[in-house]
Amino acid sequence: MKIDEALLKKLEKLSYVNISDEKRAEVIAQLSEILSFVDNLSELDTSGVDDTFSMRGESTRLRDDEPKIDRDINENIIKNAPKSENHFFVVPKIIE
Repeated sequence: MKIDEALLKKLEKLSYVNISDEKRAEVIAQLSEILSFVDNLSELDTSGVDDTFSMRGESTRLRDDEPKIDRDINENIIKNAPKSENHFFVVPKIIE
C-alpha cells in the first residue's frame, strides 16, 4: 500500500485530524516507514507457532473481577451531567 495525498486526505477525514500543509510530506514519509516495517513482519514464517505462544511460558494472570463502588467518583460524575435522576443520566428519548 502506498501512502499518497489522496490516502492522507481520506485518513484525515476518518480520524477527524487536520494536518497542516507544511507537515504533510513529513507525515506521508512517517506513515510509509511504518507500513514498510509492518510489511517486513508479514514475511515471517509463523506456520509452526501456536496462536497462544508466549515468550514467558506462562499464561496471563487475570485479576478477580470484583465490583467496586466509589460514591465520591459517582457523585462527581453525576454532578457534571446536564440532567440526572436517581444517580443515572437522563437523556432525550431517541426511539419512539
